[in-house]
Amino acid sequence: MKDLTKYQGIFPAFYACYDQDGKVSPQTVRDLARYFLDKGVKGLYVGGSSGECIYQSVAERKLTLENVMAEVGGKLTIIAHVACNNTADSRELAAHAESLGVDAIAAIPPIYFHLPPAAIAKYWNDISDAAPNTDFVIYNIPQLAGVALTAPLLKEMLKNPRVIGVKNSSMPVQDIQMWTDEGAAAFNGPDEQLLSGLAAGAIGGIGGTYGAMPELYLKIFALYQAGDMARGREVQNECCRIIYKMCSTTGNMYATIKEILRRLGGPDAGSVRAPLAPLVESDSPIVDECVDMIRKATVKYC
Repeated sequence: MKDLTKYQGIFPAFYACYDQDGKVSPQTVRDLARYFLDKGVKGLYVGGSSGECIYQSVAERKLTLENVMAEVGGKLTIIAHVACNNTADSRELAAHAESLGVDAIAAIPPIYFHLPPAAIAKYWNDISDAAPNTDFVIYNIPQLAGVALTAPLLKEMLKNPRVIGVKNSSMPVQDIQMWTDEGAAAFNGPDEQLLSGLAAGAIGGIGGTYGAMPELYLKIFALYQAGDMARGREVQNECCRIIYKMCSTTGNMYATIKEILRRLGGPDAGSVRAPLAPLVESDSPIVDECVDMIRKATVKYC
């Protein structure tokens, strides 16, 4: 079996980085990548939901990945999400990602039309074929994609030797056990259940809130590895409380997270792209509460 050591750990889902005009900012991309490197994470998941991929052009997604790789390529494990609404664009991003030397590419299933399993498998394999020397990760997020990975579909995909595992963002923790039973590696997706996902067999976590509080998620991973489940549960539960607070803003959660990141001393990655909702004035006190909760939890547990 392939050595998956480089995938074991905490992977923040990389945020879209915009300037004041709402354009992708190459310098901010580099600053954010360096910020995460300095925090000690294992790698980055670039171009996924947190990266607002659905609202970015192929050129913008290439520009983001190019600057991530220029800053931290070879220093962090990089998984590039390359799925688009059509196979041709997805293959173009896959080939581009391989040319930059990413460790793996990933893709959600085709969205909008509910395609049969054979068509989904062909879509994923066609993308993988465009990056023949690069690992492939299936991104299972049924609540947004509208279709769920199944054990038979995973079995079919594992015939492709480049398929190493599943980024599992479905809510049932038991799904991780299902994928690992089939021989796939699994990454925990729902941030609220990182500890549970690790206990079920995940080799690491990929999360959208990791970037706002990487120290806490790194602590959960370390406590799990040390066998201290009781302390790990304390930290996990505190992360959950912070997430609930993040989700109480009027603005989109990623707008909230990026503002938290800025107030904690990280790069200013701008707001979110329409139709995602930006923060409003009444959100500012909630952001302050989140920042205070993160600071206190980091002092207490890290």
